[in-house]
Amino acid sequence: MTFHPRPQAGEATPWAFPAPERSTLGNGLTLLRCHRPGQQVVAVEVNLKAPLDAEPEGLDGVATIMARALSEGTDKHSAEEFAAELERCGATLDAHADHPGLRVSLEVPASRLAKALGLLAEALRAPAFDEGEVGRLVRNRLDEIPHEQANPQRRAAKELSKELFPASLRMSRPRQGTEETVARIDAAAVRAFYEAHVRPSTTTAVVVGDLTGIDLDAVLADTLGAWTGDTGAPRPVPPVTADDTGRVIIVDRPGAVQTQLLIGRIGPDRHDIVWAPQVLGTYCLGGTLTSRLDKVLREEKGYTYGVRAFGQVLRSTADGKGASMLAISGSVDTPNTGPALEDLWQVLRTLAAEGLTDAERDVAVQNLVGVAPLKFETAASVAGTLADQVEQELPDDYQARLYARLAETGTAEATSAVVSAFPVDRLVTVLVGDAAQIEEPVRALGIGEVTVVGN
Repeated sequence: MTFHPRPQAGEATPWAFPAPERSTLGNGLTLLRCHRPGQQVVAVEVNLKAPLDAEPEGLDGVATIMARALSEGTDKHSAEEFAAELERCGATLDAHADHPGLRVSLEVPASRLAKALGLLAEALRAPAFDEGEVGRLVRNRLDEIPHEQANPQRRAAKELSKELFPASLRMSRPRQGTEETVARIDAAAVRAFYEAHVRPSTTTAVVVGDLTGIDLDAVLADTLGAWTGDTGAPRPVPPVTADDTGRVIIVDRPGAVQTQLLIGRIGPDRHDIVWAPQVLGTYCLGGTLTSRLDKVLREEKGYTYGVRAFGQVLRSTADGKGASMLAISGSVDTPNTGPALEDLWQVLRTLAAEGLTDAERDVAVQNLVGVAPLKFETAASVAGTLADQVEQELPDDYQARLYARLAETGTAEATSAVVSAFPVDRLVTVLVGDAAQIEEPVRALGIGEVTVVGN
């Protein structure tokens, strides 16, 4: 019997994060395009400079309502007609507001890109903001708030922001507003916010996918390029300040069988040279099932299903006024809240005293850098990352340089960064749980003054 020769593996080809091509449309809109052969679903991300700190006083949440209204109807199409037009294109359109600004996301088959971009442009330049539709969105948002309040993770995040940041800073308050502020929002307020902050000259669009056979310049000229507006004046960016004095806040939930933990402080943004070593060290601390926190709290002690340490950018600016949230999050059973916190603090102290091992560093590099080609297989993942870079005022090649920086970061550098990120005496701890059972054990740990607040 004759067998075919056994196939041999080919030589590995180098991988790098896709480099975009940058240009500016005639109306001032900035464009980043990235041709990705084979990606037949094109992803479009639009960054609008309408940050949460631009919301008028007493109208927290108006940016969120505006974002939702943008994706639901225009002067030309009602909400039902607009949704039907998107469906006929096989497209999805979504929008959300966050501290840096508003993001609109479109995904559509390449063959229907022109039609979908036309709908997107229509939503941006001629939103309806109908009184009835805005009222419906406000009611929907009001209905969501009690559910978020009941969610331990959301409740912990709300309390941590309130504790860390001064009341004058927008970051201290819920991103999507409170019941009091959302209830004040009407169509006139949404229209005013739109007119004050949404214009092509301060907007960036990212287009990623297989652009073979598509005259993108012509398509854009008829869609996003036809959007007009004034230039507007740059807004001053307030610096981020915070109080990370070590302390504990217990949000009392009588009878809770678990305690939600959220331990955090603020740190540098991605412009800081320490970001890459911090990412690596934080991954070793709590980025995966084999991290130090999980090894102790999950595998050895069985207190939890998992604990994660992470850094999340809140606002990133080239002038150094940005910040990130550095946090440890998880949940433990109520009787073991005290022991779990004691062990968690011991993990941090041991890390500071002994440092990371070379083996931990190597695994982290392999997981963070080695899986990058899989992480960015889709056009949406590439577009989202490029849009993040725009939002955070980073250069277009930032992501590619970050992976190179991670690969060259040594164990000692990663150790120094993560120890600086999570000092045991500068952490604000929020616990959502049964205060009657957890208050005394937590006080006994001596990790900071303990305050109990209502739910």
